[in-house]
Amino acid sequence: MFDIKWIRDNAATFDEGLRRRGLEPQAASLIALDEKRRALLTSLQEAQSQRNAASKEIGKAKATKDEATASRLMTEVAELKQSIAKGEEDERQLDAEIRDALSVIPNTPREEVPFGTDETGNVEVRKVGTPGTFDFTPKQHFEIGEALGLMDFEAAQKISGARFVVTKGAIARLERAIGSFMLDLHTGEFGYTEVNPPLLVKDQAAYGTGNLPKFAEDLFKTTNDFWLIPTAEISLTNLVRESILDEAQLPMRMTAWTPCFRSEAGAAGRDTRGMIRQHQFSKVELVSVVTPEKALEEHERMTSCAEEVLKRLGLPFRTMLLCTGDMGFASQKTYDIEVWLPGQNTYREISSCSVCGDFQARRMDARFRPKDGGKPVYVHTLNGSGLAVGRTLIAVLENYQQADGSVIIPDALRPYMGGLAQIQKA
Repeated sequence: MFDIKWIRDNAATFDEGLRRRGLEPQAASLIALDEKRRALLTSLQEAQSQRNAASKEIGKAKATKDEATASRLMTEVAELKQSIAKGEEDERQLDAEIRDALSVIPNTPREEVPFGTDETGNVEVRKVGTPGTFDFTPKQHFEIGEALGLMDFEAAQKISGARFVVTKGAIARLERAIGSFMLDLHTGEFGYTEVNPPLLVKDQAAYGTGNLPKFAEDLFKTTNDFWLIPTAEISLTNLVRESILDEAQLPMRMTAWTPCFRSEAGAAGRDTRGMIRQHQFSKVELVSVVTPEKALEEHERMTSCAEEVLKRLGLPFRTMLLCTGDMGFASQKTYDIEVWLPGQNTYREISSCSVCGDFQARRMDARFRPKDGGKPVYVHTLNGSGLAVGRTLIAVLENYQQADGSVIIPDALRPYMGGLAQIQKA
């Protein structure tokens, strides 16, 4: 969410940011709406002053028994009252029009973000690990899971439809082990506080992070007007909504392992087999709330925390700086971490780490009071996957598969698997 005053003062900068996003300029139309609103406010103030003055004159006229003047003034006050009421309604409509227009405008990218129209414009920042070689044709995760008898898409189809899966036995435990490992790493070594947040949120919470109103079709809604979270980012970030923190409370670093729910409305025909793109999946989310000066430093730190999960699991990956055309709605700058999947012979996204500036904070009215005693200013927010648990399960299955169909358990996960070193068909 942008401040209309900032747009008035920085119209060219605002429009340039939109241009880099592939959007048309909007500063002039927004400023025109705001000018109309400001002119209306001025006329309302004048009308209110006239009404107050006329009301005083009524008392004077009655005191001198000048009934004709009093009657004329009372008619004038009544007309002004009607005019003010209409003006106030017009003001509410203009306020809503400006708010609605601003609410669907994405955040503008930072200068260092490369220009591009789609994922082909993304830039590789680093590559870690070398994809392993196999003396057999590596299978995709769903082939491995089904052959082991521990991954059942047909049963899920009968229960819930497409884009769901039932995992069983050692693979179900492996997914639980991965989530537990991630939480222990982020809380034990990286200073994140574990949170168990609500999975159902109100409109204003989804609005605060930028999921509403623009992306309603990507979400699931209950019959009593709750939204199922597509990521714990919504719940965690909104923990600071409508609050004024002390600077000493920052940075706040939070993590949560939750189920996530997405309609995948725009993914028709994509990744229809397997667990890559599902309606229900689990993810360990990372959220940071910081001062503006620390935001970029925190972004690098958060990304390194997510990368460390893959390093500990021995999974090859690369980190990409997303271009302007591939970033998320609320992001100023985003790193995508892509893990190597030998079954697909390609890298696939497993984490997205974004710095949002004060974009979400303005929508949530989340501020902090500087330690020097100045007036409260908006916090800066960041979010990232640390990591997507289901996709990490996919990566483990594919990278650690063996010729006989079994899967070696990475060393880091064996304590969570009761010491089990290998998943084999029973």
